[in-house]
Amino acid sequence: MTDLPPSHPHDAEANAVDPFAFDPAKYEPDLRSMTRIVLRPIGSPLPLGFFTVAIDSVLVSALLWGILPAADRQSVALIVFPAFVVQLVVAIFAFLGRDSIAGTLMLSFATPWLVDALVFYLDPPGSSEALGIFLIVFSVFAALILVAALPKRALAAVLVVAIPRFLLGGIAEVTGLDVMSKVAAVFGFLLAAVALYTAFALLLEEVKGEEVLPLGRSGAAREAVHGNLAFQLRNIERQAGVRRTL
Repeated sequence: MTDLPPSHPHDAEANAVDPFAFDPAKYEPDLRSMTRIVLRPIGSPLPLGFFTVAIDSVLVSALLWGILPAADRQSVALIVFPAFVVQLVVAIFAFLGRDSIAGTLMLSFATPWLVDALVFYLDPPGSSEALGIFLIVFSVFAALILVAALPKRALAAVLVVAIPRFLLGGIAEVTGLDVMSKVAAVFGFLLAAVALYTAFALLLEEVKGEEVLPLGRSGAAREAVHGNLAFQLRNIERQAGVRRTL
């Protein structure tokens, strides 16, 4: 390999000591000009993810309210399980799209669908109490995601409704109170409505190439959609998938 020529006499002295020494500070501008970061464009998976949230929220809420009898728990499990697979795929593509908040949100919703499907279908001893504790802890985790998702108000709105839905559902499973199940079902139906709106608004935005129904983005979330290419490339060398460590 041919050594790069020194830029001033002090470099010559350094090379005389160690001819293989490489100082990144001297050559970083050249490295930046030669660097190319290639990204594969993808379609937004979020409309599919929120449609899935809406459909399964209606099914589980119908079971909680009593519209569907308890004898239908296994049937509901067979319908809810594919939702886990769909949400998992949506989460993977969200992470590939470099949106950690959306990916975490979608994968978080996938987990309760899988747990619900397994518990409803297998109905092991003590499942109600265990499911209840899981849902309560999950609601706390969802509250933490909400803090990070505030600039994306449509996603935040889904979480605002989802948190009491899972919290009250967990309390209903632990206590066995029918009134808590019904209140959780109400929040579940409301969650379905908010998720349907968000899915439809995001789908229209993808089709039209612009915001049609308000999604309430603010700050960096708004700039990411309405800003120019220079904003998209800001600090890209520090983003996951480009930097050396996560």
